[in-house]
Amino acid sequence: MEGEKKSSAVSDAGAWAMNVISSVGIIMANKQLMSAGGYAFGFATTLTGFHFAVTALVGLVSNAVGYSASKDVPLWELLWFSIVANISITGMNFSLMLNSVGFYQISKLSMIPVVCVMEWILHNKHYSREVKMSVVVVVIGVGVCTVTDVKVNAKGSTCACLAVLSTSLQQISIGSLQKKYSIGSFELLSKTAPIQALSLLFLGPVVDYFLNGKSIADYKMSYGALFFIILSCMLAVFCNVSQYLCIGRFSAVSFQVLGHMKTVCVLTLGWLLFDSELTLKNIMGMIIAIAGMVIYSWAMEVEKRSSEKPVVAPAMSSSTEEETELLKEAATTNLAVAKDIELGRDY
Repeated sequence: MEGEKKSSAVSDAGAWAMNVISSVGIIMANKQLMSAGGYAFGFATTLTGFHFAVTALVGLVSNAVGYSASKDVPLWELLWFSIVANISITGMNFSLMLNSVGFYQISKLSMIPVVCVMEWILHNKHYSREVKMSVVVVVIGVGVCTVTDVKVNAKGSTCACLAVLSTSLQQISIGSLQKKYSIGSFELLSKTAPIQALSLLFLGPVVDYFLNGKSIADYKMSYGALFFIILSCMLAVFCNVSQYLCIGRFSAVSFQVLGHMKTVCVLTLGWLLFDSELTLKNIMGMIIAIAGMVIYSWAMEVEKRSSEKPVVAPAMSSSTEEETELLKEAATTNLAVAKDIELGRDY
């Protein structure tokens, strides 16, 4: 039993480590690919289409060689999920374009309470006071180290709300679909990736043209840009697979809370690799966020242990048998007395 728990803990840690490493890696690769100081490939939605196309290809090869098995999931559910996921991607891109960086970061932070409320509404899930407290600490910490100027406008707010709701619903749906159809994370991803790839490759260039006023057909491809596109796609496969793994193993809330560890890693690597400014405010925010993640992990472990604690039936009193014997003796005595009385009446 202990061996199974250790094996499960190791696999959970492995899935989480793969998600953090691949997510941070893809952010660093995309920063070099898309920044003005890099290769200025400003077509984020189309790049996401490339990501899902490569992921779909990997899934197809995996099914062909027998590494994974294809399970039946209704097409309408796959289409619905893909639409929600694509709205999430497009909404995030529009939110980043129309809002200030500060408001964009606040909208991302709001996903944690939104996911909590959605899980409460859809799955009647409740959270302990310790979990709620840790979530607040994480939100405050990440907010301190990432939020700068906050400017609000109607279009940006609408896009941000749409992005937050669709992303939260997408992450909850991953876990729900896996449980509903008893399907593995990679099998589910291999079914949804082709639909997302086709739709994003078709709509991506249009969305990107609206975002930055440039057509991908006019972009001058270089070997360096091509290398980082391929690197980004390879990392995206690991990132997508690990996201499905993590949400299948944990929950959407855990994925959001612990996912902010990536924010801390990105800020640190940005300071080390790209000479980004790292102020005392950033450092204090990181410390608060990490403290909140530690509290959250502790709170979830306590909650898990309390839910798994077996209900022990009240032990039988050691004097039960003695009491039974005494009752038998009393009954016998009463019967004898009753007989004596009856005999006395006959006299």
